[in-house]
Amino acid sequence: MKILVLGSGAREHAIITALLREEPRHDIVAAPGNAGIARDVPVIPLDPADPEQVTNYANLNGIELVVVGPEAPLVAGVADALRTRGIPVFGPDRAAAALEGSKTFAKRIMDAAGVPTGRAERAGSLAEATSALDEFGAPYVVKADGLAAGKGVLVTVDRTAAINHAIYWLQHGSVLIEEFLDGQEVSLFLLSDGHSVLPLSPAQDYKRLRDGDLGPNTGGMGAYSPLPWLDAEFGSEQAFVDEVIETIALPTVRQLAAEDTPFIGLLYCGLILTTEGIRVIEFNARFGDPETQVVLPRLVTPLSGLLLAASTGGLGGLARPVFSADACVTVVLASENYPDAPVTGRALTGLAAASAVPGVSIAHAATAAVDDTLVSTGGRVLSVVAVGDGFTDARARAYEALTLITLEGCQYRTDIAARVAGVARRARRAR
Repeated sequence: MKILVLGSGAREHAIITALLREEPRHDIVAAPGNAGIARDVPVIPLDPADPEQVTNYANLNGIELVVVGPEAPLVAGVADALRTRGIPVFGPDRAAAALEGSKTFAKRIMDAAGVPTGRAERAGSLAEATSALDEFGAPYVVKADGLAAGKGVLVTVDRTAAINHAIYWLQHGSVLIEEFLDGQEVSLFLLSDGHSVLPLSPAQDYKRLRDGDLGPNTGGMGAYSPLPWLDAEFGSEQAFVDEVIETIALPTVRQLAAEDTPFIGLLYCGLILTTEGIRVIEFNARFGDPETQVVLPRLVTPLSGLLLAASTGGLGGLARPVFSADACVTVVLASENYPDAPVTGRALTGLAAASAVPGVSIAHAATAAVDDTLVSTGGRVLSVVAVGDGFTDARARAYEALTLITLEGCQYRTDIAARVAGVARRARRAR
């Protein structure tokens, strides 16, 4: 197929890498891409959140499938414009993308569908936010209602910090004050064609900046898949996935369909396993980052067929995707001062040596080529991805590769997947 992948991060690089494994080879273009993606496929200077630019390019170039990576193009209505032109697109329309674009909308859908989630109050003023914080009590959970690049959530026992977080995000819109839910978190991706769903393999990500889940929330500092501890808690990964489909995914998709806003694309379920059962923390309307980097390398079923079937209403006739038994770990290499004010423009070296470590690949997130030198352009710069025969093997490969990469002032967590590998946590490395 001729495929256009929209986006410029490590998630999009991981999607492209998975598509490039298939035979016969697809004709893939990325917009706008990054320096790493440009080494694999052609990139074009297209604004992925501009519906007219995207649809015109797709029409003029015979694109047979558009895959939307980030959330901004979905909320901007890019998928709506493509479907109007009859071009298959993997990603929900603007109305259904509100499942991620508005946490208030998501809570309403969950309530209507009977989906288990925590209690929440929407606040449009500081007085309302303070009242809700006092009603729910500590630990306090404050979320920006709209898109916040993974940085809109604060969980804290400090009431003053919670109020200050609410004050900041109230400048951009409303906030949600939520009930605190305690337990292990799980990310589960489900493909949806508006009626049927097919699950991918679960993953767990690490949102906090530092080892031991300390420091501020980020867009994600690492992830691993599969989750072997699900077997002990649910009997098997499949039993867990089945429960999520029946109690969360299908009710949500059916509710959206009943409201004439069919969800076509990737339903990201951010889940927490409480003592009272599985609860939804949040929904996203696209592949998650960095979980995509550990789920897709294990995917045996061709990704292109799944994406096209979801885009054209054909998931109902497909078997569940098959995954390898390999363990996969990704560790995010971030710039100095991330997530506050990342230092950018610094040279990156050692990537060829890192990629030569067995089982390792590099997904570029924020890189550019300047005068033949690779430089960082954002906060999360790279995802170092390693596949191995067990988590001890995969972790060793990932961290060996990281020691070969040089970026002044860089930081990364050293405890990604340590729990499942039985490896003691070490102090965070920073160079």
